Amino acid sequence: MSGPAPSTAHLQDQFLEVLSRDDAIAAFLAALDPRPLGEEFVTLDALAGRVLARDVAAATDAPPFDRSVVDGFAVRAADLARASQGSPARLALNPETIACGHAPALAVTPGTATAISTGGPIPRGADAVVMIEHTEFGEDGLGVSRAVSPGQNIAFAGSDIARGQTLLHRGAVIGSREIGMLAAAGLAGADVWKRPRVAVISTGDELVSPGAALAPAMIYDSNGPIIAAALAENGCEPVRYGSCPDQAERLTAMITEAHACCDAVILSGGTSKGAGDLTYRIVAGLGAPGIVAHGVALKPGKPLCLAVADGKAVVVLPGFPTSAMFTFHDIVAPALRMLAGLPARAEASVTARAPVRIPSELGRTEFVMVALAQGAEGLVAHPVGKGSGAVTAFSQADGFIAIDALSDALPAGSLAEVRLLSAQPRIPDLVMMGSHCTGLDAVVGELSLAGLSARILAMGSLGGLAALRRGECDVAPIHLLDPASGAYNTPFLEDGMALIPGWRRMQGLVFRPGDARFEGLAPDRAVAAALADPACVMVNRNQGAGTRALIDGLLGGAKPPGYWNQPRSHNAVAASVAQGRSDWGVAIRPVAEALGLGFTPIGEEHYDFAVAARARDGRAVEAFRAALARSSAALLKLGFTPA
Repeated sequence: MSGPAPSTAHLQDQFLEVLSRDDAIAAFLAALDPRPLGEEFVTLDALAGRVLARDVAAATDAPPFDRSVVDGFAVRAADLARASQGSPARLALNPETIACGHAPALAVTPGTATAISTGGPIPRGADAVVMIEHTEFGEDGLGVSRAVSPGQNIAFAGSDIARGQTLLHRGAVIGSREIGMLAAAGLAGADVWKRPRVAVISTGDELVSPGAALAPAMIYDSNGPIIAAALAENGCEPVRYGSCPDQAERLTAMITEAHACCDAVILSGGTSKGAGDLTYRIVAGLGAPGIVAHGVALKPGKPLCLAVADGKAVVVLPGFPTSAMFTFHDIVAPALRMLAGLPARAEASVTARAPVRIPSELGRTEFVMVALAQGAEGLVAHPVGKGSGAVTAFSQADGFIAIDALSDALPAGSLAEVRLLSAQPRIPDLVMMGSHCTGLDAVVGELSLAGLSARILAMGSLGGLAALRRGECDVAPIHLLDPASGAYNTPFLEDGMALIPGWRRMQGLVFRPGDARFEGLAPDRAVAAALADPACVMVNRNQGAGTRALIDGLLGGAKPPGYWNQPRSHNAVAASVAQGRSDWGVAIRPVAEALGLGFTPIGEEHYDFAVAARARDGRAVEAFRAALARSSAALLKLGFTPA
């Protein structure tokens, strides 16, 4: 499909003209002027989540007739005025039983009663229903031991919904309760605002669809699925176009088709001003007024590109997942909600304390994702951001903190407003902060079976002990070796801390099979061979990790190539070696075996759990102890030896 060629008129330094967040939003809304796209009638079975385009009035009464709300007998209240337990009234029983869906054939005359089921129509002449529990049968008819008032146990026609009554107002979001109300009033559907059809396109030569094989230097397209899901959450109909490589002709054709067929277009990637980024140049030629902002003073999210082409929003989100989702939710989603007729998203926030200093970049408003925990003096907000390329941070976060563009950091101990990602913070039953291990999954699984939720924040053994000292977690997983004594973990406990034995895991050198610098050599000789080869690249571990202390001991002060590559997990170390980005590292045996790597044992490591002697939640810690004990078989299967 042909389309407009990239306009050379837009090969300008727009990305250098960075707008503030507020200015970018104002320019985007002024150019788009978002409003609902029109009405459509939708039947009840498809109404959930839709937005009413006009008020809905009841066409009939509900209930449509007077009906009984109990099982009993339709009566005249006057006949029972003097009824009591000691002197029951006697009534003749009419030869009819009124059930739901059956119109009465006989009137209730003075001195008579008619059997009636719950929901049955009230017969002519009756003005009350006596419950069956207050009656008894005898040879002389029905005995009633309790008086009733006129109207008692009757739901009158229109008492729930009156004909002509406004049931729902324009702008209401339809849920199951609203659908029930419409159905009760006899309405088969309602007029709602059309859902904006929004094209979703991921761009980049490196993208592979989830489920396909992953070649070297390629990554899975996570932006496409998450953007599509976010669009659905905000009242839009996502239209997936898949991913497109950075090829001008193919990209132009895909963007042009999406713009023609949909109400808006969301792309991710191609927002930077590099020579290989074509997207924003193509967007600039789609229609007037074109790009209104390319570069916003946000972190993450600076490369955001906002455009309006012939009345349709065209947005190019940054390629990194965190940047893409922050800018989508903060800037793009509000405009799309207007197109969908939805009200502005209800913002919820809490106040929490920052336990550590959170650095920021001057000149840009920075959003920092945080996970909440209950501290000794209120909520604590722990940063969970792993950079704009991280995908998992969103699943771990409860909300985010905004650091002003004029600040270079949020000081430790500061109180900050946390804007929540959901209506209520999800404070877990048990919080673990410290070193991560795949064995924790088995313990958390046991906790889940017991009905308890747990959160794991990987911040290294020393970070976990600091959090435990501040009263911000229940359990701190640690594996710290004291070089002086050769003991694990106990030398690092402070007053008021105790140790729960965990499991043992073998640490060792990991390398690709067949590498003569490591194959068959003892750890000290292998490291010596690696240090003697300037082309041999290592992968380290993060500061504060127990494994980092072990590595520094092996290196004896040396800092070979790769020393400053410091991932936070054993899995990341093994992946780096398996993919050839490095030649060796230190990791645990299970992850080495999972990736088919060579493994030379160094020593058995003690992975234990520090807890407060006076636990902030003793029940949670005891539940953890029990879950740990039940996890023994699963830990053995994973390659760990329970202590």
